[in-house]
Amino acid sequence: MKTKALALLALLPLAASCASQKVVDDYEAEIAALREERTALKTENNALRGQLDSTQSALSNASSELDAARAEVANAPTLPSFDNGIEVGMRGGDLVISIPSSISFPSGSASLSNSGKSALQSVADVLLRDHGDGTYWIEGHTDTDRISKSKFRNNRDLAAQRALSVLEHLVMECDVPDESCVLVSHGPYMPLADNNSKEGKAKNRRVEIVVHK
Repeated sequence: MKTKALALLALLPLAASCASQKVVDDYEAEIAALREERTALKTENNALRGQLDSTQSALSNASSELDAARAEVANAPTLPSFDNGIEVGMRGGDLVISIPSSISFPSGSASLSNSGKSALQSVADVLLRDHGDGTYWIEGHTDTDRISKSKFRNNRDLAAQRALSVLEHLVMECDVPDESCVLVSHGPYMPLADNNSKEGKAKNRRVEIVVHK
């Protein structure tokens, strides 16, 4: 009995040693796992920071573009409107009032129709009220159909005569200052649409009043 007890006492340090080593091994394994997790979290955190920086940059750019768009809208001129077929737009910062020949001239003629005279009066009211200090370029345009049965030599001549009729009516009947007007004849050389269709040709036959500041 005494011999067995002594044997057990001799084995206790060995068991304790084995138990202590297992604990150490477990701790080291846990620490290694935690270090790997920390490294992974750092990597993920850096990636998230990069995404955050990218998102903040995109947000800043979008905010700047929005501010610029708002400023552009706020500073955009208010365009006049007409209810008689006259079209209005902007070109290079200049107001463009386009009067189609269908409402201002009979076919093949440079004499203003009654509807054309009425349209020009409404245009003159806008020019004198809102653009009194501007210069008015009165520009004649035609389609590409050749002049055959008319007193006009060619489309350039027809465009010039129609622009002149508009100018004279604005000056003599609508009190637009003659010195503020410039006459231009483009003929068929500045089309708005394809001349291969009736609709396109009709759109190209026009007199434009371009208001230069």
